[in-house]
Amino acid sequence: MIELGVNIDHVATLRQARRTWEPDPVWAAVEAHLGGADGITVHLREDRRHIQDEDVRRLRELTQVKLNLEMAATDEMVGIACRLKPEMAMLVPEGRHEVTTEGGLDVVAQEERLKGVVGRLADAGIVTSVFIDAEIAQVEAAARIGARVCEIHTGPYAHAFHNAGRDGESASVLAEIAKIRDAGEAIRGLGMRFNAGHALNYYNVQPIARLAGVRELHIGHAIVSRAVFSGMREAVREMKRLMREAAGQGC
Repeated sequence: MIELGVNIDHVATLRQARRTWEPDPVWAAVEAHLGGADGITVHLREDRRHIQDEDVRRLRELTQVKLNLEMAATDEMVGIACRLKPEMAMLVPEGRHEVTTEGGLDVVAQEERLKGVVGRLADAGIVTSVFIDAEIAQVEAAARIGARVCEIHTGPYAHAFHNAGRDGESASVLAEIAKIRDAGEAIRGLGMRFNAGHALNYYNVQPIARLAGVRELHIGHAIVSRAVFSGMREAVREMKRLMREAAGQGC
């Protein structure tokens, strides 16, 4: 059954705007769990622009839901992951000047180095995921380095959906869905788990949730934005309802 991982980075973004103690990401994680979240995702960036080291430590110790740590493939981050042991570590590209992650990790270009990173994480008992574009070459490289999960970058799909006036049957949208579907089939064919995420929201999530074999969607900004008005539990509950409804239809 399809699962929802809620990214709570932007709860920390709001807190860091004033450098205070609230809103507390741990509290947000508990509320998300009570709303039906199957997991919590945080991105500990090298510049610590939102989530802090102490947040990750407290999330690991105080919450009862699986933790997905997004991270750059650096020695510092691998060391932190091996010490805290999240259920999953997702390797992502990271740029200091980007507002949010702008594209998938180029596994093909960094295959040997990333194989070593995945090996270190695996030795610590951590499942490794890679955040990649919907390209078969990247999927195949992910399998070669030993990744157990591939999360397909859904940003291009989300932008096409928005630019087409939320017309899910437009040619541009259907083309992006086909790319994700093909990548998902390749992922599953190579024995890895098919996840997806980035820029998904309450309007565009269902065509992705409907894809065969997708295991988890990781969604953050849309849920935190809605939670400002409706509360975290209700925001998570509604997103999961939409996902489960679409997954039940299948395609």
